[in-house]
Amino acid sequence: MFNANPAAANQRVEDRSILLEFWHYFKQNKGAVLGLAVFVLIVLTALFADFIAPFHYDVTLSELRKLPPAFQSGGDARFWLGTDAIGRDILSRLIYGARYSLFIGLVVVIISMILGVIFGLISGFLGGPVDTLIMRVMDIILSIPSILLALTIIAILQQGIFSAIVAIAVIYQPHFVRLTRAAVLAEKNREYVIASRLAGAGRLRLMIKTILPNCMAPIIVQGTLSFSNAILDIAALGFLGQGVQPPNPEWGTMLAEAREFITSAWWIVTFPGLAILITVLAINLVGDGLRDALDPKMKRS
Repeated sequence: MFNANPAAANQRVEDRSILLEFWHYFKQNKGAVLGLAVFVLIVLTALFADFIAPFHYDVTLSELRKLPPAFQSGGDARFWLGTDAIGRDILSRLIYGARYSLFIGLVVVIISMILGVIFGLISGFLGGPVDTLIMRVMDIILSIPSILLALTIIAILQQGIFSAIVAIAVIYQPHFVRLTRAAVLAEKNREYVIASRLAGAGRLRLMIKTILPNCMAPIIVQGTLSFSNAILDIAALGFLGQGVQPPNPEWGTMLAEAREFITSAWWIVTFPGLAILITVLAINLVGDGLRDALDPKMKRS
């Protein structure tokens, strides 16, 4: 059949070849493929928690408190990972808790990436006093211990999910600013940018349409790694009682509730910790694969 728009068809072919090339390099990192499979499984579990979880996360069976896992003596087949101190199913709470950890991590990365890229573009492209002002503010933020800064912000905004998201986004924003600025400085004096400037392109067009697309590879990798770190940080805030508040089943909050049972009921504290470990490890493995696939210097023949 005659194609009325050969340019569009060629573009689709080019996009498909880019995706195939990306997957070719990504799949060479077996750890990244495994991490991607585990991460996809975790995401699907979180999305379909209402159908997968044996119980709702706040269902309490007081007569079955601190019930051991099903594979241990004294366990119950209905509760594969046992119950907590007030009789709630740990597996169900872990499944629902994935929603909180993944959602907060994703929102944090989106906010910090958008703001970081904007300030990084402005700083790198304009230079001068604007660059100095932005980078000194970022240096001040980086000089403050992250947990201390997060606790200060939460104290100002009061406890809750919103405060935790804002606090962690502020902590991660400087990393994106510095990375974007460095990429812009490397790109803004290249021939294609100079040609666009001579052709009459304005500053906004140069920053967004000309320079930014060529800076996205390291930003995407940084976003992936920040995603895993955000999950760790929200768990840390939850453990300190400053993140998601009970009875919501966020993994860090579950750890905080279980710390007094480390010796008497190991499963209550072990499984939330394993959930954090597996999720963060899977995301970091994916980040390594993205780095290999997107960075030409890291590509293997």
